[in-house]
Amino acid sequence: MNDRATGLELQGYLAEFGGPNRMLRAIELVKKAGYERVEAYSPYPIEEISHALGAHSKLPWIVLAGGITGALSGWALQYFTSVHAYPMNIGGKPFNSWPAFIVVIFEMTILFAAFAAVLGMFALNGLPRPYHPLFNVERFALASKDRYFLYILADDPKFDLKRTWDLLEKTECSEVTAVED
Repeated sequence: MNDRATGLELQGYLAEFGGPNRMLRAIELVKKAGYERVEAYSPYPIEEISHALGAHSKLPWIVLAGGITGALSGWALQYFTSVHAYPMNIGGKPFNSWPAFIVVIFEMTILFAAFAAVLGMFALNGLPRPYHPLFNVERFALASKDRYFLYILADDPKFDLKRTWDLLEKTECSEVTAVED
């Protein structure tokens, strides 16, 4: 939504709260109203906020896929070298002696899972992101000190300029700010 007077595009509304309980009640109200694109910011992690927002991470599945890929890669590497590239019969063991492969498979599983966790975290968090429209709001710097913020994005299907603003003002927030880019 573009403001013709300033030329800035509205990104959403940001409500400021003095405490976590007020913000949790506001999240419940906003979620009951049907808003889906909602973010919350607090100076420290609060598990109840994640539950109230209904946040589910894809990261565990990414790490699992990385671990399985690592295990299969470790087995395939050893199978290829032991059976096809350099087959050596040592002590009458079969070429595909999987108990000898376990250590490398284990290490490759951990290596690939760790890389998947780090790269997946960066991708899911949208990093590196040197700029975000919330940085334009002067009071948002307090999110890392002692304030709690609830952000409703303008691309939410239920977002309406007047109704969303009125809904946030009904909460126990101290201030509502329009976030523009």
